[in-house]
Amino acid sequence: MMLDDTAARTAFENYLDNYDRKNDKVKLKIAHTYGVVAQSTGIAARKELSEEDVFLARIIALLHDIGRFEQLKLYDSFLPETMDHAAYGTRVLFQEGMIRRFVPENTWDDIIKTAIAKHSDFALSGIEDERTLLHARIIRDADKLDNCRVKLTDPLETFMGAGAEEIGASAISPKIRRDALEGKSILSADRVTLMDYWVSYVAYFYDLNFRASLDIVEENDYVRRIIRRIPYTDPGTAETMAELERRLIQYVHEAKQTD
Repeated sequence: MMLDDTAARTAFENYLDNYDRKNDKVKLKIAHTYGVVAQSTGIAARKELSEEDVFLARIIALLHDIGRFEQLKLYDSFLPETMDHAAYGTRVLFQEGMIRRFVPENTWDDIIKTAIAKHSDFALSGIEDERTLLHARIIRDADKLDNCRVKLTDPLETFMGAGAEEIGASAISPKIRRDALEGKSILSADRVTLMDYWVSYVAYFYDLNFRASLDIVEENDYVRRIIRRIPYTDPGTAETMAELERRLIQYVHEAKQTD
């Protein structure tokens, strides 16, 4: 059996016809989806996975944010309190049967469902099957890696709701500062200020699963480039971000993750 995701991509494009493709947030998520497909493919290639696992990684990436489009249609928001987009995506795909539009066989349903359901969890847990865990880790890393592109190239107003000057003039909450400097990812519910959100977008490098993913971050100088996109006019913020940049660059260079 030829493992080709062309038909799945066509089905995805047909699905997108239900949404406003001219909306900036929808456009961002479409570009993000295909960016995550590319990153998943890259991670799988670096790990020299089988043709079937490369196919699976690409399918999971294509469908991982399918719930986002309904979230944007209903709430015009990415905020988790408006909708659990991962749970909605798995519901329409597997409870309502939409998955068969993308993948005719049910061979990989459990892997696809689990990987999508858990891709945005704060921490990955509860997966005992080794292959399922592999794909859950791939999609989480690929999601973060394409978000680097988003944070560097997309308008800040689209995903942050504010411009660079306003973001950089805000303070970082004490808990967010402490967690980031201690090498921890940021819990969404803890974020209060605009800078809390910005810090969370670089602290997620601590949650990358593979050495291959960290290599991509290092090769593209993502830590320095993302942090320096914002002019930090709040003195405390500027000091924290300089220290966080130093620590993250060291972490990305030295961390030994799963190969």
